[in-house]
Amino acid sequence: MDPALTRRSLLVGALGVGAVGGLGVAKAAPSNAAVTAVARPSIASCAAWGARPATGTVGMTGPPQKILVHHTASANTTDYSQAAAYSLARNIQSWHFARGWIDSGQQFTISRGGFTMEGRHRSVEGLGSGSSTVFPLGAHCTGQNSTSIGIENEGTYTSALPTSAQWDALVALCAYLCQTYGLGPADIYGHRDFLDTECPGDALYANLPQLRADVATRLGTTNPPPPPTRTWPTLKQGSSGFRVTAAQHLLRHSGRSVTADGAFGPGTAAAVVSFQQAGGLTADGVVGRATWEAPLAVTCRQGQTSDAVRGVQSALTAQGYAVTVDGVFGAGTASATQAFQTAHALDADAVVGPNTWSGLLA
Repeated sequence: MDPALTRRSLLVGALGVGAVGGLGVAKAAPSNAAVTAVARPSIASCAAWGARPATGTVGMTGPPQKILVHHTASANTTDYSQAAAYSLARNIQSWHFARGWIDSGQQFTISRGGFTMEGRHRSVEGLGSGSSTVFPLGAHCTGQNSTSIGIENEGTYTSALPTSAQWDALVALCAYLCQTYGLGPADIYGHRDFLDTECPGDALYANLPQLRADVATRLGTTNPPPPPTRTWPTLKQGSSGFRVTAAQHLLRHSGRSVTADGAFGPGTAAAVVSFQQAGGLTADGVVGRATWEAPLAVTCRQGQTSDAVRGVQSALTAQGYAVTVDGVFGAGTASATQAFQTAHALDADAVVGPNTWSGLLA
């Protein structure tokens, strides 16, 4: 997948100033589950705004684990009409076609006039009757497309904020998505939480705590804490230790030929560059946040056998847990993972996702 900033810069030509651009684990509803039923908001289907057919099969996956908020980086237009909203949706799809994608990348789009539109085909279908656990694979955030729902918000929110109509529509949509998929307000993130990008703009990103609070109010739940901040080690030539070993196992899992010896030499650097080039990242040979979450640190769970699991096991061993580094995620590895998660105030689900990886490598 190409990096989001490149995607957005290419879309500048489309709208004059600019425009946007493995199955998740079923999540339980928040402990303070919704006591207020959220009505489904009005969503203009692809047919309603005049979408062209997808050029390939839009696959379904799910359930989603998170909601990602974007801005289109386009002009903060004062044309709040439905016609302008539908024109925006058509332009986005056209430029995503030009990128070689089969359809619009995001699942939903909200105009500055407050019109909510289906982005990628089958997104409305994924909502089902309110009990569906699938959604269409997107193309809005490298490494997160099979586990997240992307919402594009028309405009540039570096210093400005969305219009009141747009904000209200965003709150309504997020609340309904949370209700539909068993998510909580704390599962709402900004694009920049997962990639090195300015999206969704400094002002909108700073207002995400308010978005979560407003969604919580709409759901009838308590104000949620913000999502945990993940920290990642920066590895480069000359680095050594178990973090490098874990990265090398993960590189092997991605298909690169590298020795997992804990020494970050030229061979490892070349493998990192290859991984970064394939993912549309800056190919500098340095393993930082964007590379870890591309994801180099793929999700691992019980039943899997892979080099990625060896990476988990090597990190658990370094953290003092007695596991065999054999690449088999069995009961022993699951038990050690849960023990680590409990000790570090993480969800003790024995699934090694980005939060657990971050903790293991911190």
